[in-house]
Amino acid sequence: MSHDSQNESPFKGKTGLTRLWNALHYSIAGLRAAYRHEDAFRQEVWLAVLLIPVAVLLPGSGIGKALMIGSVLLVLVVELLNSAVEATVDRISLENHRLAKRAKDIGSAAVLISLANVAAVWSLVLLG
Repeated sequence: MSHDSQNESPFKGKTGLTRLWNALHYSIAGLRAAYRHEDAFRQEVWLAVLLIPVAVLLPGSGIGKALMIGSVLLVLVVELLNSAVEATVDRISLENHRLAKRAKDIGSAAVLISLANVAAVWSLVLLG
């Protein structure tokens, strides 16, 4: 076994249905962990629970509805990535460090931009 393969996850070699099955379980575990430990993610999930059905029920084109729903789902994706960055930074060190702050601030900025995107997309679709 090469040195590089020793540093890889033992699950990296799985293929086909086994890989898909494992990936599904890891994804569900990640969603549960984010919902349990991240207040912002919980709030954004409830925002999605409210906004997605509204988008489906509003009159309008399929493309407009897809854009509205996609913008809401994008917030969840960005929040998950931001939470992963924060957890990784905190795992490395809890000390105040300018690079740790920068990483967390950049992740937070990404969430803010994704939320602004929701406002822009919904406004443009609803107001024409």
